[in-house]
Amino acid sequence: MFTGLIQTLGMIKPLGGDSWQITCIGDGSRLIMEDLAYGDSVAVDGVCLTVEQKLKDGFVATASPETLRRTTLGQASTGNKYVNLETSLRVGGKVGGHFVMGHVDGMGQMVAAVQTATSWEMEFTAPDAIARYIVPKGSIAINGISLTVADYNPDLCQFKVAVIPLTYADTNLRYLTPGSWVNLEGDILGKYVEKFLSFGNSAMKPRANGDENHITSGFLAEHGYL
Repeated sequence: MFTGLIQTLGMIKPLGGDSWQITCIGDGSRLIMEDLAYGDSVAVDGVCLTVEQKLKDGFVATASPETLRRTTLGQASTGNKYVNLETSLRVGGKVGGHFVMGHVDGMGQMVAAVQTATSWEMEFTAPDAIARYIVPKGSIAINGISLTVADYNPDLCQFKVAVIPLTYADTNLRYLTPGSWVNLEGDILGKYVEKFLSFGNSAMKPRANGDENHITSGFLAEHGYL
């Protein structure tokens, strides 16, 4: 599990087969490397990978053909590519973003990026499988970065986020151009809400008086989930 707060940038390149080398770059490299160990989880552009070998300034991990097909990591197969890096959340650590699982739901594309006086306004497309979890002011992970949805257009399946200068400068968002592909992960809370609404009381025990529990949109709204 991760929080969507990127610690540093890295470069990824193929080593042959399913093995990939990720090299940490930038001032935040020590945050990744200081206690990195065999078997640790690292989010690479939002994709949870397992450290199989620690190197002086990076690590080696396996990215399966399925992972490469479903995520932007496959676009690194022909050479180096900048990736966002974050080590897994430690028990008792700060959750500065939101709970990011490292399980990418799919890919979207950047539509536009406009610099304003205080931020960068960036717009992305999202496939239907992800779009249903997007709500204004909700959370979404883009290339592993925890961001807040500023606006959502369901007709076009497009959403906007406002990116502060610090995040823009310290992540690979600054390298995106219109048409660039990005990894998207919807908020895990939205997925559980959808599941409960879909299955209703199928997993719920009857109440003592014989009435069954029903989870409805009204119930969730009353308890602060919607």
